[in-house]
Amino acid sequence: MSNERRSGILLHPTSLPGNRGIGTLGAEALLFADFLAAAGQTLWQVLPLAPPGCGNSPYSAFSAFAGNPLLIDLDILADEGDLDPLELPAFASSERIDFTAVEKVKLPLLRKAAERFFSLPENERLHDFWRFCDSTFWLHDYALFGALKAHFDGKPWNKWPEKLRKRDLAECGCFSALLGSEIGFQKYMQWQFSRQWQRVKSYANGRGILLIGDAPIFVAHDSADVWCNQHIFNLDDNGIPINVAGVPPDYFSRTGQRWGNPLYRWDVLAADGYGWWIARLKNDFAIYDILRIDHFRGFESHWEIPAREKTAINGSWVKGPGYELFEALKGAMGELPLIAEDLGVITPEVEQLRDRCGFPGMRILQFAFDSGADNAYLPHNHSYNSIVYTGTHDNDTTKGWFDSLDNGQRQHICEYLNSAEEGVVDSLVRAAIASVARFAIIPMQDILKLPASGRMNIPGVADNNWGWRLLPGYGDEADHSRLKELSILYNRFSQQ
Repeated sequence: MSNERRSGILLHPTSLPGNRGIGTLGAEALLFADFLAAAGQTLWQVLPLAPPGCGNSPYSAFSAFAGNPLLIDLDILADEGDLDPLELPAFASSERIDFTAVEKVKLPLLRKAAERFFSLPENERLHDFWRFCDSTFWLHDYALFGALKAHFDGKPWNKWPEKLRKRDLAECGCFSALLGSEIGFQKYMQWQFSRQWQRVKSYANGRGILLIGDAPIFVAHDSADVWCNQHIFNLDDNGIPINVAGVPPDYFSRTGQRWGNPLYRWDVLAADGYGWWIARLKNDFAIYDILRIDHFRGFESHWEIPAREKTAINGSWVKGPGYELFEALKGAMGELPLIAEDLGVITPEVEQLRDRCGFPGMRILQFAFDSGADNAYLPHNHSYNSIVYTGTHDNDTTKGWFDSLDNGQRQHICEYLNSAEEGVVDSLVRAAIASVARFAIIPMQDILKLPASGRMNIPGVADNNWGWRLLPGYGDEADHSRLKELSILYNRFSQQ
């Protein structure tokens, strides 16, 4: 990982503006890279780019390897001839994504684009598509999974006929032939996603910007990952999780968070040399420059909840693979540019694992003011090998958080920052960039000083998350200048 002091912005591509109902990997993504460069920012952090499942959450995806088809830019497909420009939809500008409306319009257009593409005579794009298929080891299994879900009206894989549920080779072969057109459609979408994302990444890298991705430790039960690798998960004979993942009661929820993900059989993974994890991170590092591992503490110990429990209260801590996993990953890939998401219930053992691996942890300024001067999140207690944030995608916006505090808390924060209340958001952004921490990351909502309506996610709440969007015209010249001046002043940006 880069040892330079850097700063950047957290913004998921779905939040980019535009008139197609959802942010995409098209022109607006390149314009956002231009905004970062003009503002002296050299990091762009995104949430998982995977195809979201339950509740549109990128942390509960149908695959840890595939990309989200809704991010595909339709204008690029029209430029390439797979769509007619007159077919492109127009949505009114809005601060929220209507995922149902977008899917209803966009997926049929992607299907039409795939049909036109496959009807073309032999050409270089077709050759590129087949090269992608041949070189992407996970693609056919994922495409078959998607085709089978469509064939069985969206039912989870453990509700499919037994032979398919258990991945009988002959049965899977028969359905691969039967559903060939749908499988081709799934592969076309992944090819287009890959091409468009690599275009964005190459453009950003060319402007001196590193891309930070996000990898959830756990995967969704109804995913190609679990269906294709049932032996590495703690499932019963019917493919149903015996225990599920989550976290105990904490800052975010008094009943904890019952995520519902199946848990790994770490003994089975260890016996295989952690091959699935090596393949997963190799795929991630082909997409990102740096990777944040969500819920890092789960590698030391994870909160195991009996599947019958409705909340996360009645669970227990169970040991994870510890350093052995990262030793295997490093042996396979060399130095690992990873960020450890070390928030929540953190023990000395978790800190020891993080430090032994050499990974930077996270420091959240919204957590800095609820205890004394020794609070590790306060700027004067930061260490170099850490990443400072004003807040994350799971926090309220900084303005929304500050406005929710009582008078005494607000006064205490203003005194620490030597700031008036109306200047607190700017002061916290400045404190983050001034921190000794290696990287400083600011959510775009805090750059714009947005209220709570700009929040991305409320942990433990299933609905109405992940939908916030930028409006056109964000980031005027004053924002450019202010951020660039701070980054230069605190040695996070070189003008050379």
